[in-house]
Amino acid sequence: MFIALIIILYLILLPWSPFTCTASPCTHSTNIKMHSYLQYMKRKVKGSPAPPYNHVCQVGDPVLRSRAAAVEPGAIQGPEVQKVIKTLVKVMRKLECVGLSAPQIGVPLQILALAYPKKMLEDNSIASFEARDGCTVIFQEACESICGYSASVPRYVDLNPFLTVCFFLQGLNEKAEPVSWQASGWPARIVQHEIDHLNGVLYIDRMDSKTFINVKWEEYNE
Repeated sequence: MFIALIIILYLILLPWSPFTCTASPCTHSTNIKMHSYLQYMKRKVKGSPAPPYNHVCQVGDPVLRSRAAAVEPGAIQGPEVQKVIKTLVKVMRKLECVGLSAPQIGVPLQILALAYPKKMLEDNSIASFEARDGCTVIFQEACESICGYSASVPRYVDLNPFLTVCFFLQGLNEKAEPVSWQASGWPARIVQHEIDHLNGVLYIDRMDSKTFINVKWEEYNE
């Protein structure tokens, strides 16, 4: 059983791979030009897709580095925002990920979707298998916008590092109804990851760079 949660933020919350090739530089340049030309012709014939995309934007896309805009409560039930929400949930479920933000589908708005197995919501024992560092714990983290890579990232166990109680995430749902949610443990890590997206921050900005890996590195040696 999965519990889905849509959060639309209308206030600021407080708290591929490198080229390995034996081809000559000239050949490589020619391949890039041909690829660019084919992409150009494809867009001329079919037209460029417009956000919200049915795919996840990849690192390098400026939308992932911009601060998302707040959503006016009165606009939430309008067709434009509803389309963003429906696309966000569809892409999240297609990829079977536990969280996704609107900037990741090309829309710089403060909207995020979360979907956890019920057992995950009940289990706050993540700190038991992570190395503690003050109020933070370190664990391997990945992102659909940096496809194929992973790294160790420190995150707060609870969303409020200064109090013993958990932080309440507040916003509006897809029906423009006020919602709040208390997160700790693993869900708190995912929420922090998604809120970072709304602020133009990626996990690579917080990671231990020595732990950054291609998740399929072993396959390249086989």
